[in-house]
Amino acid sequence: MKVRAAVLEEFGHPLVVQEVELAEPNAGEALVRIEACGVCHTDLYTASGADPTGYVPCVLGHEGAGVVERVGPGVTLVAPGDHVVTLFAPECGECVHCRSPRTNRCVAIRDRQGVGLLPDGTTRFARDGEPLRHFMGTSTFAEYTVMPEIALAKVDPGAPLAGCAPFACGLSTGIGAALYTAQVAPGSTCVVFGCGLVGLGAVIGCRLAGAERIVAVDLAEGRLAEARRHGATETRLAGEDVVEWVREETGGFGADYTFEATGDVRVMQQAVEAAREAWGLATMIGVAGKGETLDVVPRLLITGRRVAGSSFGGVKGRTQVPKLIERWLAGDFDAGALVTSTVPLDAVNDAFDAMVRQEGIRTVIVNDR
Repeated sequence: MKVRAAVLEEFGHPLVVQEVELAEPNAGEALVRIEACGVCHTDLYTASGADPTGYVPCVLGHEGAGVVERVGPGVTLVAPGDHVVTLFAPECGECVHCRSPRTNRCVAIRDRQGVGLLPDGTTRFARDGEPLRHFMGTSTFAEYTVMPEIALAKVDPGAPLAGCAPFACGLSTGIGAALYTAQVAPGSTCVVFGCGLVGLGAVIGCRLAGAERIVAVDLAEGRLAEARRHGATETRLAGEDVVEWVREETGGFGADYTFEATGDVRVMQQAVEAAREAWGLATMIGVAGKGETLDVVPRLLITGRRVAGSSFGGVKGRTQVPKLIERWLAGDFDAGALVTSTVPLDAVNDAFDAMVRQEGIRTVIVNDR
């Protein structure tokens, strides 16, 4: 079939929306009609050429939500008509990591997914008869995509798909970092550095976990206002004095939990230094630039602070994303408010520009047919 898709042709250049070919799903795969797709910083990071694992050409996009149209042989996890959220972090349910409650890092299809191929080593996208690689196993900057069934989370059909899209990456990553990676304890003090979608998700996760104090730190007053809206009890403008201020506010000790959601290694360092002596946990969520390193004074660690990384918030996609969406629908938090604009696929580059200007929280591409 012919579909329109946004293709990354060259690093550092605008995406090109064009017609490409999409083959039918093979065994274990499903054809998904993409109704909505968030425009995530990871897409921009790859498009810029900063991602050391990036490749061209490929169909970008990974924060998708849609409806299953057809399935390939042997598919049992989804069926035509199911509403789904796409998962760049699949859940096979059988590998050594899926069987462990300690991680969500499924290894079933990782190697081929990392080089733009589906599990059988081929692509479903093509252009002029030549294979066109997928991105993060998803490629949701398109009207339709083909994905492995283990990378689709079946969700409540009553949930608006534009609101579901951010659960495919940013929102689940932030909420999960608090609930699943850090496992924030009730009554604790948390500091979240960065109040984009991921950081606001961490604020929400800390509130859901029962934290007593949730401090949001950002450079923009508008984003701090959003943090208060979603559960922050205090806000602070980012600056060199943040660590000292956090310590002063916590009797000289630091916060029980800190979360870094900017990708800036200097902010990562602040998150470590702001964590509490004796048991503080600093969780790194942001993606740093190619070749960047995090400097940590060893004494901060031997005096009890810990540093953890969080991939997709530790969320096991097929089983836990639907539960997070259920909590949204139950009114536990307002995911819809985080979608601050919707645009057509043709405006994908404008959405990137808006992200660079830090306008809004999440722009979602909506495919009107």
